[in-house]
Amino acid sequence: MSLFKLSAVALAVTTAFCVVSADARTLKWARSGDALTLDPHAQNESPTHAFNHHIYEPLVIRSDKGELIPTLAVSWRVLPNDPTVWEFKLRPNVKFHNGNSFTADDVVFSLDRARQPTSDMKGLLTSVSSVSKVDDLTVHVRTNGPNPLLVNNLTNMFIMDKEWSETNNAQKVQDFKNKDENFAVRNANGTGAFQLVTREPDVRTVLKRNETYWGRGEYPVEVTEIVYTPIKVDATRVAALLSGDVDFVQDVPVQDIERLRSAQKMRVTIGPENRTIFFGMDVGSSELRSSDVKGKNPFADKRVRKAVNTAINREAIQRVAMRGQSVPAGVIMPPFINGYSKDLDRWPQPNVAEAKKMLADAGYPNGFSVTLHCPNDRYVNDEAICQAAVGMLGQIGIKVNLVSQSKSLHFPLIQKDPPETDFFLLGWGVPPFDSEYVFSFLYHTRKDKLGSWNATRYSNPEADKMIQSLSSEPDTTKRNATIRKLWELLIEETVYVAVHNQVLAYGMKADIDIPVHPENQPHMKFVSFKRM
Repeated sequence: MSLFKLSAVALAVTTAFCVVSADARTLKWARSGDALTLDPHAQNESPTHAFNHHIYEPLVIRSDKGELIPTLAVSWRVLPNDPTVWEFKLRPNVKFHNGNSFTADDVVFSLDRARQPTSDMKGLLTSVSSVSKVDDLTVHVRTNGPNPLLVNNLTNMFIMDKEWSETNNAQKVQDFKNKDENFAVRNANGTGAFQLVTREPDVRTVLKRNETYWGRGEYPVEVTEIVYTPIKVDATRVAALLSGDVDFVQDVPVQDIERLRSAQKMRVTIGPENRTIFFGMDVGSSELRSSDVKGKNPFADKRVRKAVNTAINREAIQRVAMRGQSVPAGVIMPPFINGYSKDLDRWPQPNVAEAKKMLADAGYPNGFSVTLHCPNDRYVNDEAICQAAVGMLGQIGIKVNLVSQSKSLHFPLIQKDPPETDFFLLGWGVPPFDSEYVFSFLYHTRKDKLGSWNATRYSNPEADKMIQSLSSEPDTTKRNATIRKLWELLIEETVYVAVHNQVLAYGMKADIDIPVHPENQPHMKFVSFKRM
């Protein structure tokens, strides 16, 4: 399908969201954790993006079906006379919340800002060599060689107001991992359907409807106010929904799904997320920080990593910790993405005796100790997954000290250079729907703009070269062959141990119907209320 045809399809999808307004009101939205920051380029983290999408907008977004929808760009194409240049035609008559006009200057500023060293979004723009303004509503993005998937990388690339950013000294992206602050961390000025009223991190954030939003009449935009409340404790979050204190819970605990389904005037929607949950191991250090083994690193031995893989009982985690709400996985790519195939998605049957033998063959007949870092407010039942793994690894002699903490403390351990964790749980969604995103962030040697989430210290020059080739290979057949070769190589290396693909449950009052979004990014401008 041509790019212009794709744009036309996306416009048709957008039109399908238009619903006659029944009523308008405040939407009280709760989930387990808050957005980490309002700086739109500081954290490549799904809950942060999901919230910021209401204030800021990218050039394109994805619908709840996964299709690309024109947003601040109305069309895009590769120039016929130069395959290294993408041309974006911008939406006219768009205003920022402070009344400033949206133009090509803001796009150039924002994409350049997102490429800064402190940006966590820079890994999505590694192929970009320059961004230039053609006229007020046309931008050219030049890449280092043809990049057929550039648009796929822009769904969370938010556009800021250049004038506002410069006036408030927010030109530099927040250095999140080092606890930096700038004006954009707690203040915002976007083009989105909602604008910021008050911000109390980890407590409460209030947004109001943008009455001059360009999409009024194209989308329902019936929500007049959003009150966003992080509620970490599962039982408290569900109780708030049942009591009417909140209208929508984005992350219903698996143990409460049936309870909400049977409750009067409640609705639960369930669907797969484009995200895999997995464990990562430090394979590159000469010695683990937290282990009782000194002078060497057990995880540097592939036999130890395969023993961990063999000890993890995915079906038991699915049955007990997840109550059936997960899909066991053997590779850290969800089925949504280009490169996935069932024959790659394989895992060993759990076998304690075999795993013990692998440890003994590697020189650890009595096992070893290690600390496992785990978030407790990011993924569905994340702490329960880690607790299950502690028991499973204990059966083969690996004595795990579990450190469970908020994602705001967990993620910096992974992102710091060097990382400050030996063994960790992570989940990875794939917004571009392509394997390159997994490779470039999680497997590439950590340097420059690549490997920013690779806390395993894995480094393979052969793999790096293949990963880099993906962003400039226009031949789909050759590109997919390289992706296949990479997965075969990296699955054998076992620096990560996949657990499952995440399944989501949204809970809400019955007069609201919010389908599960594959990126877990419900857009409240799409919401319309039903008369009960």
